Amino acid sequence: MSSLAAERQPRLASQVAADTTGGDVAVELRDVTKTFGQVHALKEATLCVRRGELMTLLGPSGCGKSTLLNLIAGFLAPDRGELEIDGHRVNDTPPYKREIGMVFQNYALFPHMSAADNVGYGLRMRRLAKQEVGRRVADALALVRLSGIEERRPHQLSGGQQQRVALARALVISPKVLLLDEPLSALDRSLRASMQVEIKEIQRQLGVTTLFVTHDQGEALSLSDRIAVMFDGQIHQIGSPAEIYRRPKDRLVASFVGDVNVLRARLGSIDRTTATISLGGQSIPVASEPLAGCKPGDRADLFVRPEQLHLSETGELVAAQGTVTTHIYQGGHVDLYLLSPVAAGGRLLVRSSEPDAITRWPVGAAVGVTVSGADALAFPPQDDKP
Repeated sequence: MSSLAAERQPRLASQVAADTTGGDVAVELRDVTKTFGQVHALKEATLCVRRGELMTLLGPSGCGKSTLLNLIAGFLAPDRGELEIDGHRVNDTPPYKREIGMVFQNYALFPHMSAADNVGYGLRMRRLAKQEVGRRVADALALVRLSGIEERRPHQLSGGQQQRVALARALVISPKVLLLDEPLSALDRSLRASMQVEIKEIQRQLGVTTLFVTHDQGEALSLSDRIAVMFDGQIHQIGSPAEIYRRPKDRLVASFVGDVNVLRARLGSIDRTTATISLGGQSIPVASEPLAGCKPGDRADLFVRPEQLHLSETGELVAAQGTVTTHIYQGGHVDLYLLSPVAAGGRLLVRSSEPDAITRWPVGAAVGVTVSGADALAFPPQDDKP
């Protein structure tokens, strides 16, 4: 274990205790609002980030996630609301006094400095002894697997190496909170995947409270302890990756996180906890809460993940009929696209793990589709539009 990691172990230990006592809050926003002219970038946002967790802010461009991150960093001031770090109000605290480490989307490395000098910049500004700076820089570069490149300038480094230098620079000051603003967006797909693993491992090793901003759903699902999904300056749902994926609270979250099919159906029955959706020859159980106020016979939109749909032989009891139009081979599975009159937009996506899916259901084949009831959701139709 590096000395940098050893210094963080008390904080990691406190996270273990926090998980058993209901959570120890490291960052808290209460009813925070930020406007730019007539634009409400953030609307009464309330968020608690537990000590030692990796929280991801997920949403489309312009939803307010980077604004929220910059408010925590101190680069912006809230118009209203309270912002606390480690229980202390920081609304008026300048960035350099917040003990925040930040990795920007463009890394923001000093081009005239070596990798080691870039990493040690924050320590030198804190006037640490030269020997201490050298030791901590070496530990930070070893942590991100960059020992041996100390004297290289940014232009001599690959994109992945630049990203690691920026991460080491943020971590070397032992921040209370680490902020990552889409740090992987400039990397290619394979490098992004490997860096996701490394960021997760480093964050776990150090136990540093981390907020990660991304619009990439797969990145959020793979990295996070919890996810805050944002739209139009508001936080719509906070939960674990499994909760966000399997139990989205509204149709915006359900539509944004992961692939989903929307099927036009009818409400069969409803009680306080459970409803049934009638679709073709099937009755699919769903949670009744999103359908509050609806009555049997009303139209409903059934939200179903591609892996919850299964192609059936003709003659079986099915929810829908369709015609295969396209196959997309994905290695471990095949995505089949179907034309179907019950689908919003007219098209269904079925994810099949059958090794012979392409030959068994060729383009032009008429098929039946059944729905696995597990984790299906239904919402009232939205303005009768697909």
